[in-house]
Amino acid sequence: MANRQERSRSPSVESNREIESIHSIRHPAHDDHRVHGGDGQESPRYEILTFETILPFRDQADGPNLKNYVSPFKWPQTRKLICMVLSCVATFLAAYSAGSYSILAEPLQAKWNVSSTAYALGLTTWCVGFACSPMFLAPLSELNGRRPVFLFSGFMFFVAQIGCAVTDSFAGMLVARFFVGAGASTFATMVGGVISDVYHAEHRNAPMAIYSASALAGTGFGPMLCGFMVERVHWTWIFWHQIIVLGITMVAMVILFKETRGSVLLSRKATKINKYLDSLEAQESTSEKTQPSTSTRYTVAADASRHSLAHLLYLSLTTPFKFLLTEPVVFFFSLWAAFAWGVLYMQLNVLPLVFSTNHNFTIEEQGAVFASLIIGVLIAVVLSIYQEKLAKRWRPKLLDNPEGRLYFACLEAALLPIGLFWFGWTSYGRFHWIVPCLGIGCAMMGIFSIYLAVFNYLADVYHRYASSALACQSFCRNILGGVFPLFSQIMFRRLGFPAASSLLGGVAALLTVVPWVLVFKGEKIRARSKVASEVMNVHR
Repeated sequence: MANRQERSRSPSVESNREIESIHSIRHPAHDDHRVHGGDGQESPRYEILTFETILPFRDQADGPNLKNYVSPFKWPQTRKLICMVLSCVATFLAAYSAGSYSILAEPLQAKWNVSSTAYALGLTTWCVGFACSPMFLAPLSELNGRRPVFLFSGFMFFVAQIGCAVTDSFAGMLVARFFVGAGASTFATMVGGVISDVYHAEHRNAPMAIYSASALAGTGFGPMLCGFMVERVHWTWIFWHQIIVLGITMVAMVILFKETRGSVLLSRKATKINKYLDSLEAQESTSEKTQPSTSTRYTVAADASRHSLAHLLYLSLTTPFKFLLTEPVVFFFSLWAAFAWGVLYMQLNVLPLVFSTNHNFTIEEQGAVFASLIIGVLIAVVLSIYQEKLAKRWRPKLLDNPEGRLYFACLEAALLPIGLFWFGWTSYGRFHWIVPCLGIGCAMMGIFSIYLAVFNYLADVYHRYASSALACQSFCRNILGGVFPLFSQIMFRRLGFPAASSLLGGVAALLTVVPWVLVFKGEKIRARSKVASEVMNVHR
């Protein structure tokens, strides 16, 4: 069981388990032995504090109140559930903000007299903000914890949405959309780390599947729900209703969301304990004793080895791209995930075009088409939860190595090219509209499986370097997601709907080779990688 807990599928830079394993680091200013000061008194002896450290006093009986510094792994299930629900709501709202913009194309293009390609820049700037923001804000969570960065990002998201609602120019909308993406990004992407903070690896599959579903389903819910609003209320209410829900969510987070990062909790716990012990010694020094008793003080391994913010920013901005250029696994997985994400955001532009042209759908009906995305994601979530349970029951050793998680992805990822061919060749009016919608749902199941497989495999392979590997694929994924909408409508108009969709399906089919190669050659490929082989040797 202990080995399974160490083999976390989340970025180990983000994991409080990593801190607890470092017991050999000494406090930089003190040795473990007592040192005599100039006045003959002995300086305190410093020890590394972990969540399992036995303290010299009984908590809340004759010592400080430490109930707020319990390991998140030991939180009650209710508290974990509240944390996960709030995090997934944040992810849903972030994805919702991306999709809701696309359905406003008709009224806002007419208002600002811009082309469909120019209007798509609002989605591109959102994706650029979404891609870049974590590079700067993620290091702050390592120093200050999840909660302050979460609340700051949510506030940025909230203010930028107000900017979208009140702006009266296209340029103002583009600027506001960039900051919406920047705030929504950290508000959502940090959720994977939050889940890894409170759930051990063997209990994390269902929460991660729900988190992934929130990210993908929110993209479909945006245009679906807003499609019913566009023709009934003023276009600004597309943003105002999000602002209201986001404001309520922020209030709930301020009240209910607690810090989950283990290293930060340990650091705060050590500070409180040391202050308490200092006060005891101060009381003893004023009593009849001429020599106060020396007590142990506590430090945290992460604090002793922590870099400056400037250095953390440097690592955050450079390491992911070093991985992209030097690690073939990271490169091809990033390419695979980025293409799938590009197809996802391309649909925000293409589906209204196809169904308005071939089926004469109104804006409301175009929005309803996005229900097929949501249904596809929900089916994929159920499959992802139960297929791992079945694998553990019938083939318990299947998941003992990283490649074991790719067997399902090898099969399910093929649903993306199948869905694209299906959609393209049945999009004509002579087919009932439900037929291409089924193709969209099929493609979404493939996108979901790719998203989950990439996250799990990179985290399994790179362990403590996983945050850099995942940051790399996230950056590539969102940049390509912002690029695809710029040419998608032009490509579909000039090539024709079947040919354009078939071109994308052909590329998707080629990329499905990636998991198959790793299933059969993954261990050899990892052995040739300097980083992956180092991690492999450590975790044997």
